[in-house]
Amino acid sequence: MPATILIIDDEAKLRQLLARILQLEGYTLLEAGDAKSGLKLLEQSEVQLVICDVKLPDKNGIELSAQIKQLYPATEIILLTAYGTIADGVTAIKNGAFDYITKGDDNDRIIPLVSRAVDKANLQFRIQQLEAQVSQRYGFDRIIGDSPAIHRAIDLAQKVAGTDTTVLLTGETGTGKEVFAQAIHNASPRRTGPFVAINCGALGKDILESELFGHRAGAFTGAGRDQKGLFAEANKGTIFLDEIGEMPLELQAKLLRVLETHEFLRVGDTKPTKVDVRVLAATNRSLARDAEAGLFRPDLYYRLSVFTIELPPLRSRPNDIAELARHFVVQQAAKLGKRNLQLSPEFVQLLQRQPWKGNIRELKNVIERAVILADESILLPDYLPYDMQLTEPAGARGGKTVSDENTFNLAELEQRQIKRALQHTQGNKAEAARLLGIGLTSLYRKLAESDSPI
Repeated sequence: MPATILIIDDEAKLRQLLARILQLEGYTLLEAGDAKSGLKLLEQSEVQLVICDVKLPDKNGIELSAQIKQLYPATEIILLTAYGTIADGVTAIKNGAFDYITKGDDNDRIIPLVSRAVDKANLQFRIQQLEAQVSQRYGFDRIIGDSPAIHRAIDLAQKVAGTDTTVLLTGETGTGKEVFAQAIHNASPRRTGPFVAINCGALGKDILESELFGHRAGAFTGAGRDQKGLFAEANKGTIFLDEIGEMPLELQAKLLRVLETHEFLRVGDTKPTKVDVRVLAATNRSLARDAEAGLFRPDLYYRLSVFTIELPPLRSRPNDIAELARHFVVQQAAKLGKRNLQLSPEFVQLLQRQPWKGNIRELKNVIERAVILADESILLPDYLPYDMQLTEPAGARGGKTVSDENTFNLAELEQRQIKRALQHTQGNKAEAARLLGIGLTSLYRKLAESDSPI
């Protein structure tokens, strides 16, 4: 798609001549005779380059260039003047203009100059698009839910995101702590810097120390070359320390030094390395209790918990489960090339009755399994794991729940499974018998033995 150029000049003949020259180069041209008209066109169209006269009827072009750059940072500006001065040129460049040229004296320069300005603008527009995609993928809009508990967590995260404060994210496994960490980073002034994540419980002490802080060549057996470490990799950005409660006590002292002095020693090094890094940490443990028990350094706990955000377990937000499930269905169906998958009411009801000890991560895995199994356009209870299919609402069957003795009664389980098979086959008994792995005669006999109609 050709770049769009806006020419703002009150001299109509010169404006039209320049527009004609640039049209022959393949650009799309817009024209305005004053600043007000030019700003109106900028509101209506995506413009890569503005070529603007310094002397306009209603505004100085140098002042207008500053206004345009403030409103449209990716748009480049070339200023034209009949009488150029060094002072004006310096001011124009400071205001964000791409270049400043004199009318008539620079005819040979205008085409290559426009080409370079458009190339720079296209790069800036591309960066804006990528930043918008990153924001959509990793921003707070990605966090699904409308319950008061999740809204409180999002509100706290948004308030702290614009600061450099250390944040401790707490909550059960699978509640979305890394999603929150990425959203905080993406909403912070450090969003253009790196976001580096590491699970502190996944590595042994020596390997974790080397991964976090780096090492010098020869520092230990196998250290054949220098390694920067993740803190150095995250310079000017954010490091996310997941499962911080699993970090060995010896390394906790080193982490505390980084938080207090912004410097650390690589393994085998004697000269400290300075870093500018924001630390976000997460845990599913009670660090306060661990600190009292001597399992975690109290001084590090106080330093990490300056701003704590607790993420709610999924079972405390049952009204969000349907929305989360639909999101994961769309996501997984797209991967598998399945379209228009719907969730049956019974399917959703069963999801809402689960304890979800694995929280959102467990729900995502269950939905992935269901979508893989689905051979029709609607997700039915049959596609859930068997133990989930047996879940009954509290108070069902005379106040008894899934934990009562009928859950373990073989005859009861058999009748329920026959009922599900018949529902799945829409009453086709031969097909139901095949699915159940029994003969059709056996199925009829079991139906006759049932106390209640199936």
